[in-house]
Amino acid sequence: MSAIRTEKLTKSFDDLVAVDGLDLEVAEGEIFGLVGPDGAGKTTTMRLLTAIMDPTAGDAWVAGHHIVKEAEPLKEKIGYMSQRFGLYPDLTVIENIDFYADIYEVPRKGRKEKIEELLAFSNLTPFKKRLAGNLSGGMKQKLGLSCALIHTPTVLFLDEPTNGVDPVSRRDFWRILYQLLREKVTIFVSTAYLDEAERCNRLAFIDRGKLLALGTPEEVKKLMRGTILQVRSENPRTATAVLRERFSADSVGLFGDKTHVVTKDPSETEAAIKKTLEQAGITLVGIRPVEPTLEDVFISVLAEENGGEEHEQQ
Repeated sequence: MSAIRTEKLTKSFDDLVAVDGLDLEVAEGEIFGLVGPDGAGKTTTMRLLTAIMDPTAGDAWVAGHHIVKEAEPLKEKIGYMSQRFGLYPDLTVIENIDFYADIYEVPRKGRKEKIEELLAFSNLTPFKKRLAGNLSGGMKQKLGLSCALIHTPTVLFLDEPTNGVDPVSRRDFWRILYQLLREKVTIFVSTAYLDEAERCNRLAFIDRGKLLALGTPEEVKKLMRGTILQVRSENPRTATAVLRERFSADSVGLFGDKTHVVTKDPSETEAAIKKTLEQAGITLVGIRPVEPTLEDVFISVLAEENGGEEHEQQ
């Protein structure tokens, strides 16, 4: 049985269609990533699937329950960590978890053991008496996750859980998520970090409420329009700016200290790149075709979807 299934799920706010006929199916026990730029409809999708708001049209089932007709029993089966998870800064770590245990009506019998287990699981045991307001960003995210897990949900929804968190804490957070998979928890996560999307079993890319791509990271990469030429130069930022003037802005991007150029004619484009950089007085170190990253693919798909207009990828 699918952990999550949607059929033409739609949500409109007056003239704005935030989620547009979304068809998704998430298997039990997988990490499923929802990826897209700001305003794509990720948070609205989360709120629909967690029965916080009702759809305008369409249907969805989560953990075997319809999101409208069976909203109350559904909420007992899920955990939801929103972008602004409601931690109480004047309560300690353990008091916050105990508070959420009360909200979810977790039985007193066995509760202490469950809390200690979550503290150990999230590496928060040494900080259990620290006020939540005094925790680092990464620790707050781990505490939020522990609160969302106190009632042992079968499906966990995480809305950009590592946004604004340092890279080390992000890595630790994902290590915890992989541990949850071993306990057969289905994880539905939205993320603005495309390197995190690579860690998902499958992912969906949405923009303006519409589903643009669906599959494993490797399957999605096959949607790449054209070839990626990786350009290494002595001044990558200047080289990128110069190449954007020569080629379509949507086809040129700065990736670390390298420039990526998307092309349907690699030989002709390579010659044009060399000539353009030479005329600009920029030393070319090397140029070669490379496998696309998810960011390459999503920028390409967005550019095609938006008719070539520039679209900032988050």
